[in-house]
Amino acid sequence: MDWQAEIEAAAKRIAGHVVETPVLRSDAFGRPLELKLEQMQYTGSFKARGAFATLLASDVPEAGVVAASGGNHGAAVAFAAKALGHRAKIFVPEIAGPAKIGLIERVGADLTVVPGEYANAAALADREASESGAMQIHPYDADMTVIGQGTVMREWEAQALDADTVLIAVGGGGLIAGALHWLAGRRKVVGVEPMTACALHAALEAGEPVDVPVSGVAANALGARRIGEICFQTSLKAGLDVVRVTDGAITEAQKALWQAHRQLVEPAGAAALAALLSGAYTPEPGERVAVLVCGGNIAPDPDI
Repeated sequence: MDWQAEIEAAAKRIAGHVVETPVLRSDAFGRPLELKLEQMQYTGSFKARGAFATLLASDVPEAGVVAASGGNHGAAVAFAAKALGHRAKIFVPEIAGPAKIGLIERVGADLTVVPGEYANAAALADREASESGAMQIHPYDADMTVIGQGTVMREWEAQALDADTVLIAVGGGGLIAGALHWLAGRRKVVGVEPMTACALHAALEAGEPVDVPVSGVAANALGARRIGEICFQTSLKAGLDVVRVTDGAITEAQKALWQAHRQLVEPAGAAALAALLSGAYTPEPGERVAVLVCGGNIAPDPDI
């Protein structure tokens, strides 16, 4: 597949359906830094890109679409389906949290909150798709999802991205896989995972995707139990570097974004910055670094 050509085509399809999110150049974090504020995307995360890219390229059945999600993907699919006139049934685990569950409810999808973790929601979504004939949209391990997420990096380069290295948080891997496919080695990409939800790190160590335990502050967005096959193969080919960060570092990065720039982001959205602020990733002298801020679905907290 010519991934770059597919990402270019997807960008044209979704134009007008998604936000061109702003770029912030900051000196507030101890070094010049460029941030892509993708938490300002419709439904509060980059996931709207993959949802629209998939639906606009598909013959959606009368039964509509179904998705399992930790929250952000479900909100994006619900939003895109409503915008394009399709039914949507979304399954999320309880750990999605009130901000994300409330967002999906406001969009208007048929929502089922499932006890337990994401795997339980995924099992019910699989059964619903099989029984109803609805089209299922995978949150990260599907070609068109990855292609849609790749439009983030295409857009950022068109906005004159000035960086040698881009830090990107990893859950199931759709976002970083899309970025790697678009960049094709032109810039260094570093994956960032929480210590307690590190499916990509575990897969690269094992030589294949493996199941990992998932917990921590970012589990409802970065808590994939197993890395997507597309991300794994793409990361192997690219020789991707992956670093891990603590929950404490993520929380401190959330606070830093709020205090410096009044950007309220969820833990997953702060994970990539946490790698830089905590020293999990240490740039070389003169290395220009950029951070992708990927999600903002969190209830406001007066303590931040």
